[in-house]
Amino acid sequence: MLPGHCKDVAVKEVSFSLTRENIAREIAGKKAYTRCDHYVLRNGRDLAVVRITKQNGVELFRPIVEHEIIALPEDIVFIEDPAVDVLNAPAMAMLSEEHPGKTVVVQGMFNHISFVQPGNVMELEVLDVVPPSPSKLSVLVEKALGSGMVDLPVVPTYREIDLNALAKDVHTEGVLFPCQASGLTADRPRYFLDQVPVIDKKVTLVGCDLSARIYRSLYHGDIERIEMCPQALAPKDGRKRLVKCCKVREGYQIKGDLAVVPWGATVQEVADAIKALLA
Repeated sequence: MLPGHCKDVAVKEVSFSLTRENIAREIAGKKAYTRCDHYVLRNGRDLAVVRITKQNGVELFRPIVEHEIIALPEDIVFIEDPAVDVLNAPAMAMLSEEHPGKTVVVQGMFNHISFVQPGNVMELEVLDVVPPSPSKLSVLVEKALGSGMVDLPVVPTYREIDLNALAKDVHTEGVLFPCQASGLTADRPRYFLDQVPVIDKKVTLVGCDLSARIYRSLYHGDIERIEMCPQALAPKDGRKRLVKCCKVREGYQIKGDLAVVPWGATVQEVADAIKALLA
C-alpha cells in the first residue's frame, strides 16, 4: 500500500498531459537516482503515480528498464495537510479508508510527499470499559499508532462497555463496583470493593472474576455478579481485538484473535501487542 519511505518518491513537474502514452515517452531512455522507486508526476492540479525499476548497478543514476503506472489523474485524490506524517503507516491507511478505490497522494508534515494505494488495511477493534471517558485503552492506541511504533496499516475502531449501563441490570438493593472510578453512578446505594466497605445490604458485583475472588477473600461468601471484563465479553467472531485484563501483569498475551494487555498497560505494551496480533 505504501512506498518504503518518502525518500523513495520523486516529485517531478511536467508540462505534458498525464496519459499512459505521454508518460511512457517521457520515461523512455531516462535514468533515475538510486534511491528513487516511484515518481509523482505533476502537471498543474493533475497527478500521476508511477513505479519504476532501474538497471542493477552501484551508480548513483541508473537507466530505467521498466515502469508501471499505478494511478492516473482520475484515480488520484490529493491531500495537503501539514499535520499528517506521511511515514506513519496507520495515518496513511486511515486516509486510504476515507477515499476507497483511490490512490491518495499526501503532502504532509515538513512538505514531505508520499502516497497510499487502495489495499487491505488491518482492522483492529479496541474494546474497553468506561467511565472514565475516553477509555484508557483508546487513548493508548492513538498514542501508539501516532508515535510510529506500529509500522502497519492499522485502522482502529473503538467499542465501549458502559459500566453505568451494566449497573442498570442490578436488581439487588445495592451495587458493588471494583474500584472508585470517576463517573460511576447508580440509582441505588453503591459500594467500592477497593475501599473494603461495610456492606449492610444485599448487593450485586459489577466486576470480573478477580473481583469476585477478592470479595470472597474479604467477606467469606459468594456474591451475585455481572461480568465486566472486556476479555470475557469480547465476541468470538474472528475480528482482531485488543482488550485489557487485570490477570495480565505485564507485556501482553495473544489468544487467537485477541490481544490482551494489562489493566495498567503502557503505550509500549499496547504497540507490541498490536504488532504481535496483526503482523
